[in-house]
Amino acid sequence: METGKRTLVKTIIWQFIGLISMSLVGFAITGSLISGGALALANTAVGIVAYVTYERVWSRINWGRRAERRSLSE
Repeated sequence: METGKRTLVKTIIWQFIGLISMSLVGFAITGSLISGGALALANTAVGIVAYVTYERVWSRINWGRRAERRSLSE
């Protein structure tokens, strides 16, 4: 099972990548750094909440997982 801390770090890194790419797309569409940046920030805020929720829900679903094998030394 994935920890909440790991999910949060993955989320932050992924959203940073998304923020940069959305800023470029927003600028390309609007021609404005401010409008493009505002769209990217709004998208990032929504994306963080959606991604954390998505990851935490999937962390509770066992479908498609294999059982962990424990070593004899434990």
